Amino acid sequence: MAKILSIRDIANELNISKTTISFILNGKAKEKRISDELDESVTKYLAQRDYKPNQLAKSLIMGKTMMIGLMVENISYYFFAQVAYHIEELAYQNGYRIIYCISDNDLHKTQELIGMFRERHVDGYIITPPSGIEKDIKGLLDDGLPVVLFDRYLEGVDTSYVVLDNYKASYDAAKYLTSKGFKNIAFLELDSDQSQMHDRRQVYQDALAESNLPLSIKKIPFISDFDYKVKEMVKFIKKNQQIDAVFFATNYLAFSGIKAINELKMSTHKDLALVAFDDHEVFNIYSPSITAVAQPIRKLARQSINAFLKMLDADGRSNNAEKIEVPAELMIRYSTG
Repeated sequence: MAKILSIRDIANELNISKTTISFILNGKAKEKRISDELDESVTKYLAQRDYKPNQLAKSLIMGKTMMIGLMVENISYYFFAQVAYHIEELAYQNGYRIIYCISDNDLHKTQELIGMFRERHVDGYIITPPSGIEKDIKGLLDDGLPVVLFDRYLEGVDTSYVVLDNYKASYDAAKYLTSKGFKNIAFLELDSDQSQMHDRRQVYQDALAESNLPLSIKKIPFISDFDYKVKEMVKFIKKNQQIDAVFFATNYLAFSGIKAINELKMSTHKDLALVAFDDHEVFNIYSPSITAVAQPIRKLARQSINAFLKMLDADGRSNNAEKIEVPAELMIRYSTG
């Protein structure tokens, strides 16, 4: 195996000091009054030798690894996959790299993953937090590490977060259904204490109360596969034949709901109007197309990176935390007539 070229080797071959090499590598040639000729000569030599700096050594010098720990609920979900893509893109533009992992909304797993990130000395964290993780997040903040919560927040944890304005987004969707004359609107959600799920349920209840309409809520276990969700929805629709519209709290619940409706030989729009929270590219090509709340994914990602960089510049102090709510858009399509 060929020997890895070191700064010492370069200094010996070019007969200049290791300190001078280090300044040039870190872009400080002008600051340290190193001549343009020497800077160009060293840079050309490094390119010819295909020199790559030792990242661990570089991180020790800079005090940064230029790595961000990104932890989302499930990277296979369309929303989180798109968000992760845009966060990585924006992080790269700012000189950072991303380490991905998924938490499955599991407290113990999330705690283990935070420990793994700590061992790798990431510069900070962007996390979709499960409930119960408050103490661990506070521990990161107490150690001066930037933490941005994404998609949901934690009561009592004073750190930056970026979330959708769930209340207005859900309210607009629910009120649209009541304005269309639907009288028995069901709400299908995950059986979860996540803040955003609570907000969406509360808005559904508020909007229907304003119109004096009955509530019909079905909770689906968070950890359940697609077929189980379909079976539960089939049973729910059979038992509640009076419902004329369904508001799904997530897009993947909507997929299960569409399958359930098909199994029951019912027609979307004619038999049941559908609204999904969180749009999906498939909803616009499905027939009939599905009305959905669209989250501005790139904007959410950009706000997350910006909040992270601000906390990093401020040494992660929690008194610099930003509470960011991003508005959504209701995409009206044929599933609601």
